[in-house]
Amino acid sequence: MSGPVAGSFGASINTDPPASRSSPTFGARVLQFPLVRLVLALLAIAIPYAALVIPLNLYVTDKSARRLGALVLTVIVLAAYRSYVRFIERRPVTELSRPAFARELLAGVLLGALLFSMTIGVIAALGAFHVTGSTGWTPMLAAVPTFILAAVFEEVVIRGVVFRILELWLGSWMALALSAALFGLLHIFNPGADLQSSAAIMMEAGILLAAAYMVTRRLWFCIGIHFAWNFTQGAIFSVSVSGHAISGLLQSQMTGPVWLTGGAFGAEASVVAVLICTIAGLLFLRVAYRMGHFIRPAWAVKPASAIPSS
Repeated sequence: MSGPVAGSFGASINTDPPASRSSPTFGARVLQFPLVRLVLALLAIAIPYAALVIPLNLYVTDKSARRLGALVLTVIVLAAYRSYVRFIERRPVTELSRPAFARELLAGVLLGALLFSMTIGVIAALGAFHVTGSTGWTPMLAAVPTFILAAVFEEVVIRGVVFRILELWLGSWMALALSAALFGLLHIFNPGADLQSSAAIMMEAGILLAAAYMVTRRLWFCIGIHFAWNFTQGAIFSVSVSGHAISGLLQSQMTGPVWLTGGAFGAEASVVAVLICTIAGLLFLRVAYRMGHFIRPAWAVKPASAIPSS
């Protein structure tokens, strides 16, 4: 597979190896090395992010100011990623294209809310989730900026940087395995986390969100899924989000075995969530494969000069 590949969503994947274009300079060859780009991309996001988040966490105690700070950080993350792509990779930032923004973000939000509602519905049907009251709309709305920041930051870093760059180098399957494993391991430091919860995150979120990116070749869809899953889980049903206790619209209680409830980590570690989200992720992988959106490893792609002309 060589050259741009277009799917029905209008996304384009350029799989031509650098050698098939004009001869690059030494500096350009260094920048083309995937690990170099990976480090530069992470630094481009981490430095401006840390420059604001550190003083925000240390000196700002007003809750309204902190929520505003979360929205500002979201803008910074998106701007930093755009700047990296434009100045280092020197290409249009197609994965954040504006024409697809509303459609794919809304589709992701609806799907993420549906997936968690299905998860909690099954847990409730098995007698492990109980609604005990309501705390009103204020806690639910107050959680929105934090969940927006978490979804944008994690999707830009894990799918936009790690998965995308590894995929162009190692191919779709290897990038999927590595990025999913990394995503699961990063959650092992959360409250209430263990190897079971990390494996659950790797399977349900690592596969699903990478597959959602592969289908559209843009970040909006997976950002929407990520946001809505967390928001529905914490801000509506008041279930712990990756180990962090959240007070949302409903007062609720989990009772039952850890394999069903997810324990202190939350419903994300439940076998129900793993099954539902992994099935959804596999379905998206099937769609991406049929659309021709899988990429072979860089060493398996023949240079244009080696392809006989017709």
